[in-house]
Amino acid sequence: MTDVIVVDYGAGNTRSVRAALAHLGKSSEVSSDPGKIAGAPYVILPGVGSARSAMDHLNETSAAAALRDRFADGGAILGICLGMQLSLEMSEEDGGVEGLGLLLGEVVRLHADRIPRLGWAIVEPWGDAYYFAHSYAAQSPDSIATSDAICAAVQRGPFLGVQFHPEKSGDSGLDFLEQCLSRA
Repeated sequence: MTDVIVVDYGAGNTRSVRAALAHLGKSSEVSSDPGKIAGAPYVILPGVGSARSAMDHLNETSAAAALRDRFADGGAILGICLGMQLSLEMSEEDGGVEGLGLLLGEVVRLHADRIPRLGWAIVEPWGDAYYFAHSYAAQSPDSIATSDAICAAVQRGPFLGVQFHPEKSGDSGLDFLEQCLSRA
């Protein structure tokens, strides 16, 4: 049996996520099949891409409904970057996109001197540095961590979402992934 399903939404950083999982000794498969999403020990909704095209693909393949059902049933899901953003109710990206609605809140465009926000930054209160690459950020009451006063992580029930890329964050990212997988 596959340890982790990495959800396919037609884009995303599936290759680097799978490489990090392989480094941890976990088998993985990229799929948008609702049955595989429902039955997997762990599911990762990866980052990178456009909110509209990602949600269109998730809806067309019924993966969106499978993710909602998995969440309702208490199945572990990790959202990375765009994958975290898709978990919220709404995103400003692409003129406004309805998200999965697993968590409360919305995704808004960053207003900073430099966009996209690229590079390493400390996540508080965790105290570890992770790699970020994003132009949008979550605003959610489900926020559990920040980086430079920007939401860096959200959690509600079985869903944990992070704005950073653990698969690109060296040892701290691998440690984070291993901790997530050990809780599944």
